[in-house]
Amino acid sequence: MNYVVAVLADRMRAEAAYSKLEAEGLPTETVSIVGQGYKDIEAFSFLDPKKGARRQAWLMSFWLVPFGFVGGYAFNLSTQFELFPWAGTLGNHLIGALFGAIAGAMGSFFVGGGTGLLFGGENASVAYPRQLKQGKYVIVVQGAPNVTNRANRLLKELKPEDIESFIDPQT
Repeated sequence: MNYVVAVLADRMRAEAAYSKLEAEGLPTETVSIVGQGYKDIEAFSFLDPKKGARRQAWLMSFWLVPFGFVGGYAFNLSTQFELFPWAGTLGNHLIGALFGAIAGAMGSFFVGGGTGLLFGGENASVAYPRQLKQGKYVIVVQGAPNVTNRANRLLKELKPEDIESFIDPQT
């Protein structure tokens, strides 16, 4: 699914953009206004970078934690490293597996986008939640490339603060 996302300064401009797109023959079911009094940003999960980072880290943990568990067990099995003598052979293998699973969880957090989630690694061009909190409105047009290209051209004529075209990574 292709998308065009435009940020407009106020409600009047957002409604004018919606009316222009409607007058030019774009299907109204493909055009949405996000902002106060209209749709919530939750309707478009790809607009919230923090939600995407959370989801990516969670999905990565499903394969990295078990992989780390098996890898930690195999490493301890092959090296026969005795971390805690009181735990015995099997106990040391399981402790190694536990450490491997912890390393897998850390990997899913750091590689999956958790650092950006914690430390605010928000790209300025994808700061839609912040812009909505400032009272701005976002027009979202979704559809085939011919629809989004036409909407992009029409929205640029209205001189929005920001406009982006992209493909939803979840489809």
